[in-house]
Amino acid sequence: MNKNPNASRQQSILRWIYLDLTVIGAAIPLYYFVQHFSELGFSLSLLLAQAFANPVATALTSDLLISSFVFWIFAGVQLHAKGQVKSLAIFILLNLMIGLSCALPAYLWWSTRQQQA
Repeated sequence: MNKNPNASRQQSILRWIYLDLTVIGAAIPLYYFVQHFSELGFSLSLLLAQAFANPVATALTSDLLISSFVFWIFAGVQLHAKGQVKSLAIFILLNLMIGLSCALPAYLWWSTRQQQA
């Protein structure tokens, strides 16, 4: 437990920032996914075709896929060291179902809460 009140306050503020970013990181991608699926129906093949539709989309999608994979490894190593590797599934599901913009700040929020406990 941290005895420095200033550091404790900073950790608390940081946790709130991570939580806010988790909500924002869920809301924005979900808005566009709902818009896409309501207009075009649920088709993973169409979603993938559009994700790789041109060089810019391919670059952004590739960047996101590589970053997600790196996040899974990083979180897995960190959680394994803490003996909490089962928690990794939650963050991978968030990543796959919503996106890295939700999963990464959610992991950071969860991790800072674990440090405080």
